[in-house]
This record gives sequence, C-alpha cells and structure tokens, in this order.
Amino acid sequence: VKDGGLKLIQIQDNGTGVRKEDLEILCERFTTSKLQKFEDLTSIATYGFRGEALASISHVAHVTVTTKTADGKCAFRASYCDGRLKGPPKPCAGNQGTQITVEDLFYNIVTRRKALKNPSDEYSRIVEVMSRYAIHNSGVSFAVKKQGETVADVRTLPNASTLDNIRTVFGNAVSRELIEVCLEDPKFAFKMKGYISNANYSVKKCIFLLFINHRLVESSALRKAIEAVYAAYLPKNTHPFLYLSLEILPQNVDVNVHPTKHEVHFLHEDSIIESVQQHVESKLLGSNSSRTYFTQTLLPGPVISSSDFLKPSAPGSLDKPYAHQMVRTDSKEQKMDAFLQPINKPLERPPASISADGGTRNQDSEMEDLSDFDLLAVEKAGSSSKTLQESLHPCNDDSSNAPSRKRLRTDSPGEAKEVNSSRDMTAAHLPKRRIINLTSVLGLREEVNSQNHTGLQDMLQNHSFIGCVNPQWALVQYQTKLYLINTTKLSQELFYQIFIYDFGNFGVLRLSSPAPLYELAMLALDSPESGWTEEDGPKEGLAEYIVDFLKTKSEMLRDYFSLGIDEEGNLTGLPLVLENYVPALEGLPMFILRLATEVNWDEEKECFEKLSKECGMFYSIRKEYTLDAETQVSPNSGQQSPELGTDKSWKWTVEHVVSKAFRTLLLPPKHFSEDGSILQLANLPDLYKVFERC
Repeated sequence: VKDGGLKLIQIQDNGTGVRKEDLEILCERFTTSKLQKFEDLTSIATYGFRGEALASISHVAHVTVTTKTADGKCAFRASYCDGRLKGPPKPCAGNQGTQITVEDLFYNIVTRRKALKNPSDEYSRIVEVMSRYAIHNSGVSFAVKKQGETVADVRTLPNASTLDNIRTVFGNAVSRELIEVCLEDPKFAFKMKGYISNANYSVKKCIFLLFINHRLVESSALRKAIEAVYAAYLPKNTHPFLYLSLEILPQNVDVNVHPTKHEVHFLHEDSIIESVQQHVESKLLGSNSSRTYFTQTLLPGPVISSSDFLKPSAPGSLDKPYAHQMVRTDSKEQKMDAFLQPINKPLERPPASISADGGTRNQDSEMEDLSDFDLLAVEKAGSSSKTLQESLHPCNDDSSNAPSRKRLRTDSPGEAKEVNSSRDMTAAHLPKRRIINLTSVLGLREEVNSQNHTGLQDMLQNHSFIGCVNPQWALVQYQTKLYLINTTKLSQELFYQIFIYDFGNFGVLRLSSPAPLYELAMLALDSPESGWTEEDGPKEGLAEYIVDFLKTKSEMLRDYFSLGIDEEGNLTGLPLVLENYVPALEGLPMFILRLATEVNWDEEKECFEKLSKECGMFYSIRKEYTLDAETQVSPNSGQQSPELGTDKSWKWTVEHVVSKAFRTLLLPPKHFSEDGSILQLANLPDLYKVFERC
C-alpha cells in the first residue's frame, strides 16, 4: 500500500490463477458473479456475489492484473480501463496465483478523492480490516505492509491458530486473558465459536470482532447485549475484547440490507442474541474464581509532580520527617559483593590488550579521528568449546586511569562529583577513536534526547536495586515507592542508545573460532520464529543469499559496528558495548537472519536506526535465552560461583552491570511511563493509610 491506497494497492495470492482466455472479460460487470440462478440470492455464502468489484475499480483507477495458472508455462499481464482490456495480454515472468495492482485511485473523480481522509488514516483502516480477517482465517497467511517497507505491519503464519493470530495482532496482554466459547443451537440453526476476555482484562474502547458466515459485520444489538453482561464484572467505563464467529443458515441471513454490506439481518435475531448473551454470562461466571488487579503505571500524567520528590531537609534543621516520609535506603550505598569478582575464570585465557593500528584508514569528511587506538580485541586461546558463549569473553583490563562515564551528580553539596566524560570514553570505558558528525547519527541522537522523560531519568539515576523477579522483571526502590521494571524493554532501549551514542567507537569481542554465517542462517531458518515457509524457497538458497549479502556489507559493519565478517563468510567478532557484559549468544542465529532481512539498507538514517535496534534487541536481557540456574560448579575447586558472561550469572549481570548502566547511560523515553514498562507496586504513604485503617 502506498499513500493510504491512493497511489497504489497491490494484492497478491498464490491461488489457482486466471486462465488467459478469461482475461478479456475479467473486469466487465458480473464476470465474477457467484449467482447462477435467481434462487441463489436467498442463500448467499460468499464475500461478494454481484461480480462488480473489479469492474467498479477499473472505472476509477488504473488496474493491472498479472496471473499464472498451475499448468501455464508463463504468467500473463493485462491492463484495464473502464472495464475494458487495453490491449492483448502480454506474457511475463510470475509466480502461480494472481496479482492485482490498483494505481491512482479516483484519478478521474477529484471530488471523491478529496472526501478521503489523510493517507495515514486510510492505511490504518486497511490494516484494521486485514488484521481482523487474518484472525478469522487461521489457515491462511496474511501480510500487509507499506510500499518500500521491509517489515509488515500485519503478518500471520499459515499454520498459526486463531489464538496465535490474536496474540500477533493485539499482543500477549489480550491473548493470555481469553476464554474460548462454543455454542450450537439446532432450534435456531446456528453455531458460534470464538474468544472473549475474562474479568481480568479491560480496555477503554470495546474491541468487537464479529463474523457472520465468515463475513466481517457489525451488530449493535449483539454488542449492547454482551456489554450489559460485562458491566457487572468490569470497572466503570471499561470494555472487553470479543471475537465471535456465527454460522447461520444462509437462507436465514439477509446480507443486502446495507450499501457496503457492513450490517446484516437474520431470522430469529432476538432469540439468537439472547442465547449468545446467556452463554457468555455462564462462561464469565465459571472463570471468576480468581481475579488479577493491576496498579496504574508509573506516571498518571505526562510529568512527575513535585510531591513525588522528597526534598532533603537543610543541615541543622530541627524538622523531623514523618514516618511515612522516611527513606531508609540510599542508591549510593556499597555492598560487599560489588567488589567481588568471579574466581573461576579459565586459566588459559590470556590477558586482554589494546592493539595499535599502524595502517592507514580512509578518512570520512564527516568524521574526525581522535587517537590511534584501535578496537579492543578480546581473545581466548584453548580448545574448541561446545557453545559460542564459551568462546566469547569480555576484557577485564585495568581501566583505573580512564575517567568513568557518569553523569554529573548533584545530590548533596559536600559530595564528590564525578564529571561526565562521555565525549572521551565509550560505555565500555574505552577511549573514543573519532568523533562522528554524520547527519543521520546526529539526528537519531537528537530524537533520543527529545523523547527523554526527566522524571523517569531521575528515578533510574537514584534507584536502589532490590532483586530480580525473573529475567524479564526486577524490583527497584525510589524514595518511598516500590517499582517493577521491565528489564527486557529497558535493556533493549539502553543498548540501542549505546549503539547510537558510541557509534563507530566500539571494542571487539573476538571469537576464538569463527562462526560460519551459513550455519547460523540455517539454524535461524529452522526456527519457527523465522516464519519460513515453502513458498519462500529452499533454506539452503536463502542461507547462501544471507551470507553473500552480509559479506557485501562487511566493511561498513566492521567500521561502524565492530561486527567482524571475514572473506569466507565467517563471523569473527561482535561489538563490545558495555564493560563486563556479553550478550546471550543463543539469539545469534536470529540476529544474523534479521540483519539481512529486516534492515532497510537503502536509506542511511533508517539503516543505522534499524541496525542499532536489532543490535539492541540481541544484546538485551531476554527471558527465552536465559536459564534459571544461577551458579555452576567449578571443576577445579568444586565450589559454586557465578561465571561472568554466561547465562548462569544473569542475576549478577542485571544487578551489577545492567542496573548500573540504567543509572548512568539510559535516557528513558516518554512512552515508558504509559506502556507498562515501569509499574508502581506500592508506596509508603498509602501503606500507612492501610495500616491505620487496620
């Protein structure tokens, strides 16, 4: 879709195709009609029946049809205007199925074109309709995207269930709170199936997907009846999520009562609605054994009010704070384990060093070198390991002489202040080799700065880490409030910002044995997460394409992102972005696949932004790639101790590496205060009110 469908709408399927002999009359009225005799009007069970859609479109747009049948030697392309074929169909290359291209919609009706809303609204409506049909047709794969975009706004898999499609379109928050409904009533000759939300889920606006005989329609009477049931379960002014599919005898349904067929009428309407209402109520009664209550997200408004910050009393003041205002923790307190380093490091690991590059480098007119330091190379000698994780280790070199990269702290007058030296040092405490003045990168940095939420930033800078709930969630305290933070989302944003601000100045985590990109791509394509289908072609060919494509981009990836790819198509190194941090390499295959398929390599700014986001996703703390075990037994000492950079020590990494980076490096965007990334669980004043009532 381009410009909301006004410039271009292209629809493609992999069906049976249209025979060449039928192309001449394809866009004439009634050609595709499903009616064969007059009695068919009383039992319509198809989406369309008059056969006027293509004819109507050809009168207000330029229509081109490319089609190929299973037994055809080639495809044929035909163009139409005012329902007539412009010229004889021309043979061309094409896949089996039909592709219909509609260009310049309403080019000859200016008044009708002006009546349309802006392109973004029109595209949103297209996505809304297609996503609903994608949910209903679980055996068919749907994909909707804008022209030129590499990522589809809606994409479902052919083998996905209805529940999977709901999860894809509306998210996990809806899918995990759904109840399956199924009803059959032979008296009124109808069947119903679908999913409805339980009492734990509510939204401000009702989401109602209603299909009658597989046609997306509206029924205000049915909506009101079901919402009347939910009114007893949900908070005031909130609504449920509903997906219902009714199958009624075609002769009992009148589909021709609305110009756009948006509404239908059917026989015994009141009785059927009453049956559906009673069944929904019985399901809600059965699911009400437990309720989950969610508190409001971190900020009820756009900014933190002044009451959220407790101002320390002046020295010598005699004012004693109330008990419910006393903050008993300090984010700057030191713990013993902060000074303890892992003791079971492999003996054969050589000390890391910084190597100088004596060769010449191409000078970009928009870049300026600061020093001759090359990328930090971290190697591990020894025998081959079972996993990539064991062959990749961060550098533990002495950086005591390097200035720490922290923001200026102004907590108290007598406290020593640390100067922000981000201009000279990277997040991994390495000296920057050059200043990046690329307009695209500077623009991305400006976007990050403009989206920064100062209230959240102050909270993250001064929080006290409490502990990890699981790899996705952690508990922190800020003043008198307890928060639950989404470690996955925050770390993903953190690493994205590091890739933007330290652009072109990363160290290198070198693999002791190079990893073949071909094998990584094959592992990714074998995963269901890749979405590979037989229509995409053989996996071997796709893997070879990925290797060849990334090899052509290796110079740029090495220079800007310190991502090493050699001439044989092997991955030799990853960027060192944060001190004492190594990403979970179980996600490396999907990372390589997404680099080749999800990045727009044509536009510089979009390319750098998407590359940084993909790297941020790969480096983030993700639950699916983190094991529950916290310790492992050292073969030498028999003692249990966390090993740095492995999935065994993820809790240590979150507390001492990632949480520390949240304080000093992360500029939290404003949407974190609204999307549930940071949740307030409790605060001391409210707890005192509860205790007083007790």
